[in-house]
Order: sequence, then C-alpha cells, then structure tokens
Amino acid sequence: MADRILIIDFGSQVTQLIARRVRESGVYSEIHPFNSITEESIRAFDPKAIILSGGPSSATEEDAPMAPMAVYEMGLPVLGICYGQQIIVEQLGGKVHPSDHKEFGRAMVDVTEDCALFHGCWDVGDREQVWMSHGDRAESLPDGFRVVGVSENAPFAAIANDDKKFYGVQFHPEVVHTPHGAKLLENFTHGVAGCSGDWTMAAFKDQEIAKIRAQVGDGKVICGLSGGVDSSVVAVLLHEAIGDQLLCVFVDTGMMRKDEPEEVVGLFRDHYNIPLIHRDAADLFIDKLEDVSDPEQKRKIIGATFIDVFEEEASKAGGADFLAQGTLYPDVIESVSFLGGPSVTIKSHHNVGGLPERMNMDLIEPLRELFKDEVRDLGRELGLPNRFVGRQPFPGPGLAIRLPGGITREKIDILQKADAIYLEEIRTAGHYDAIWQAFALLLPVQTVGVMGDARTYDFVCALRAVTSTDGMTADFFHFDMEFLGRVTNRIINEVRGINRVVYDTTSKPPGTIEWE
Repeated sequence: MADRILIIDFGSQVTQLIARRVRESGVYSEIHPFNSITEESIRAFDPKAIILSGGPSSATEEDAPMAPMAVYEMGLPVLGICYGQQIIVEQLGGKVHPSDHKEFGRAMVDVTEDCALFHGCWDVGDREQVWMSHGDRAESLPDGFRVVGVSENAPFAAIANDDKKFYGVQFHPEVVHTPHGAKLLENFTHGVAGCSGDWTMAAFKDQEIAKIRAQVGDGKVICGLSGGVDSSVVAVLLHEAIGDQLLCVFVDTGMMRKDEPEEVVGLFRDHYNIPLIHRDAADLFIDKLEDVSDPEQKRKIIGATFIDVFEEEASKAGGADFLAQGTLYPDVIESVSFLGGPSVTIKSHHNVGGLPERMNMDLIEPLRELFKDEVRDLGRELGLPNRFVGRQPFPGPGLAIRLPGGITREKIDILQKADAIYLEEIRTAGHYDAIWQAFALLLPVQTVGVMGDARTYDFVCALRAVTSTDGMTADFFHFDMEFLGRVTNRIINEVRGINRVVYDTTSKPPGTIEWE
C-alpha cells in the first residue's frame, strides 16, 4: 500500500488544498474531522505522518477543539498549520494568546534558523512571502521547540522540535499566495516523514479495478451516464474492470450542448463498445418545462423526471445489483464536516440522486477519493481523449438554466447554435484551457435591430467566461475586443433569432458563474 498522510481537519476553509498539495507530490492523503479521530482510527489508517489543519476556533478557549494526545505519542511526524500550530503549542505545554496585531493576507517571514521544512527553498537570512490568517499567536513554546521563522506580528511564525519531528507554521503553505508552500509541504512529507512519493494515477487505477472486481463479483452494475467528465470516467473504469457486467443508461434531456448526444453515444457505444441504452427523452423534458421560469422549479422538474426515466430504463433492462455514481472527494469531505455540514446534495442529472434506496441497489463510487483534476488524470490514464476529459464544467440541468424565463424548442435550438460558435472561437483562439467555464445564454429580452435594411426584433445573447481554480471564486476572462467582435459578428450573422450580443464582466462574488 502507498504511503499515507492523515490530515486532521479543524474547519479551515482551505483544508482541501492541503490534501491537494500533498497528493500533487505523489503522496496519498485523506482529510478526517478532528471529532472522529481516535488512537484506534489513526492506527487503522496507518499514516506516515499527521498534518493538523487551520480552523476558525481560538486555542485559548476552554472548549477549543484539540487533537487526541495520541497524535503526539505515536512517534509520528506532526505538522501544525495556523490553528494546528497553536494547539501543538497549547497541548504540549506552551502558551497561545490573542494577538494585539492580527495578520490577514500576505506577510513576510524572516528565516532565522535552518530547518528540515526549509531545505531547498528557504535559507537563513531570507525574507519570504507567506499567507497569514490568524488572530491568536504563540507566546511561549513547549520544551524542545525552537523558533526558525518570525514575522512582524508572529514571533513564532515557524517552530521546530527536531527530535520528535514536530513542526508548526503560523502561515498557510497550502495556498498559492505562499509561493514556496508546496515545497515546504513536500519537505515535510518526503524529507521528514520519508514518504516515497509513489502514489500515481496508474497505481490508483489498478487498485480501484481490483476493488471493483472484488465488490461486484458476478453481479450487474448500472451507471447513469450524463456525458460529463465524472460519469464518463466512472463508466470507462467500470468497463475495464467488469466488461459486459456493466450497463450504462444515457438519458438525453434535449438540453445538452449542440451535437453532444451523438458524441457521447459514439464514444461509448462505438469506440469503447460499452453496453449503452440511449433514451431520447427530449420531448418529455421540454413539455414539462414549457412556460416554467423559476430556476429552482426547473431543477426539481429535471431531477425528478431524470430519476423516473432512469428507473424505467433500468427496469426494462432487468435491473442490477449495483448503482455506479460519480461522487467526488470534495462531496465526501463536505458530508463529514466537523461542523456537521449538510450531507452532499447529489445532482440528479449526474449522480442519479435518490435512486439507491428506491431501486434497492448497493452503491459503487470509485471516484470518491479523487479531486476533479485527479478525475481528469484518471480519464487520461484510461485512454479517454483529452478533448473529452478536459471539458469545462456543464450544469446538471443543462441549457435549462442558461435560458432565463420560459423554455421552448426554438430557444434551445438558438442557444445551442450560439454556444457552439462561441466555444469554437474560444478553441480556435487557444483560450479554452485557460478558462474555467465559458458559455452562452439566451436572455428573455428582445431588442430592435437593423439587418439588410430591415427592422428586426430578436433575442439578446449573453456571453460568459471566467477564470477560477476551484469554482468558489472567479473573475471574468479578459478577451480582447477583436475576439469579442468576431464572435458577435458570427453569432448575429449565423444564428437566426439573435440580433444583439453582450459580454458579462461580473466576478464571483458578487455574482455567480451560472446565471440561474
């Protein structure tokens, strides 16, 4: 089994980034909430080292969350980040106090002594940029610790106990605003903890195929194929593991991108020879959505109808023993949040939410340990074409939420054509991979125009493109005006029903990426 790092979560908004950085260095890691951790669970996980995350609590409070003392007694290397550093100090005999001068955002750390965390990136005497976010700070250190870095408002910005291999940093190495943060974490996992860095997607694929075969045996598996990256990777992985014991059901809602149903069917039925039921249910969905303008009502109608159609097709096929879903690791993390966060809300269009209980099937979730970028890597490892694996996110309800107001077949057709032109121009210009998400919308607004000396009264098309790292925040993509002019000209000239095009320059926040 590959080396493993246990990350104990105390509620930081960026804990997921710790796991991502560790995995990027070739070491498998998992996040577990602090209140589920015991000595027994640590031993069962068998980590090479433990990382304590940041969090919103104050280590000076009477009921502040703490790590089990076993964390410090098992002979494992420990790294505390922000709040994680503060509880190391408190639990091992030092003192933490509220700071008169809080630090939020970029700060500079002076490297005062050499340390195993710094090898190859920070030298004594350097002044290095980091990202701080704290109101408390350590005031005195436990026995055996020394100061190796200071900042203006954190006299113990980095501390080390070399004998026990305990380290603490008041800043956040996991965020991009700490330029050498990934190297600091790698020094801990590889240099201090001795991890080999041999966790690869090829190894994960082989391991997961073996697990699927053991779980399924000679049973049958059904997979709801939406055409998105997650369900597509699940389908190909399952087919490699169990072959014709897998049946995929692709429900075409009529609200996908232009030519997408043909592309999905061609890839899975013809190229991979995966057993596939293609149910064209466009008329059913569009009839139910006619004159529905409320976006939440649209989502509910689409979700419920999808479940009904999927269940009907599964029944026709004779049922199955297992249901495959594309649940990802961020969903799992959210569902076990130490704050008791909401259980994951599965998008019906992708993960067929609600079906397991109704259809009396066991779940298979082979992606539940992966982040989105890792799913893309797995897809490439499985041989899925990069044009397919590298697709930008597409909402479960499809074009229904890119058509504010009522939905008609005519509007869907207009939007599909405009969106296809927009994405084609983005690819031609070489922008596609630099954009998190780009799409066209058809607004419920008509404006006066002049085309060929004749008056027109047609729809407005809005274009949206954003950059982001995780979809939580986003900025609009800065196209040059020549590009926007070219796209506008093509849409107006080639798509009957549109006579005006606008570009959305709203960031998130205050806006959202999708309009509905």
